[in-house]
Amino acid sequence: MGGSRHLGSKDDLGRGRVNVHVPVLYQQVLTYLAVRPGAIYVDGTVGGGGHARAILEAIAPGGRLLGLDRDPAALAVAERQLASFGERVLLRHGSFARLAALVDEVAPVDGVLLDLGLSSNQLADPARGFAFSLEGPLDMRMDQTEEVATAADLVNGLSVKELSDLLYRYGEERQARRIAAAIVAARPLRTTAELAAVVEGVVGRRGRIHPATRTFQALRIAVNGELEALEAALTQALDVLKPGGRLVVISFHSLEDRIVKRFLRREAKDCICPPDAPVCTCDHQAQVRLLTRKPVRPDPVEVAKNPRARSARLRAAERK
Repeated sequence: MGGSRHLGSKDDLGRGRVNVHVPVLYQQVLTYLAVRPGAIYVDGTVGGGGHARAILEAIAPGGRLLGLDRDPAALAVAERQLASFGERVLLRHGSFARLAALVDEVAPVDGVLLDLGLSSNQLADPARGFAFSLEGPLDMRMDQTEEVATAADLVNGLSVKELSDLLYRYGEERQARRIAAAIVAARPLRTTAELAAVVEGVVGRRGRIHPATRTFQALRIAVNGELEALEAALTQALDVLKPGGRLVVISFHSLEDRIVKRFLRREAKDCICPPDAPVCTCDHQAQVRLLTRKPVRPDPVEVAKNPRARSARLRAAERK
């Protein structure tokens, strides 16, 4: 994950029409990370290296960057794109759910960036199974070396209720029950095109957004444990930041943004007891200072150049 996210219309997410490398909220990332020469930063989703390159250029000559990604293919791209920075960039394979362990050798650090979602290369490769109109296997693993359940395993193995709950929880799909029933009736399903056709047959086609968008999102999130990984990464990010260090997170849908918002608001409070508690018993102390009361959104100029950027939401905080 990481780098050139969301590079066309939302419907193109599933169509794989992505071949331009444009880091989302490029200048805002540098501003909220407060990048400076000689500092050390972590890009927890380095992907194609778009944000990483911008950070490395801003922290020259002595600054260093540690780039993480759970996708070996993404790391290979980043290695090529960032080779000119030599020893100032260190790349590691692994999920940001293990942030503290992966960052240990350079911690404490001055900033952590998490740019969530899919990269253009992941979407454009039919073999990955992320795009609903590129014929490919129902895989959806961000790390294909992991022995975890694939989208095909979930689609063909879950009951109607289990599948319906998954689609509603991770895709916020209002027609989850009908879609789940249709999927079970059509099994076995092996390809992205087969699954997309089943969903379209239930929902119909209205507007520019493909009816399978939420179903594919839900399956991808479930396969990769994305929300659980995000929660783990947020906690660990505070552990590896120096006092005054910055955490910046870019999310692309409401489930991610809700987790980030609640976490940062909680950690910005000295007391997290219930509002009706007569006295504080939690002993909680604020760990961060909020830098963004509301999410930072792309301006109209960026959205015009990069339509998918319109769904991006940036939140940031400073470690106390």
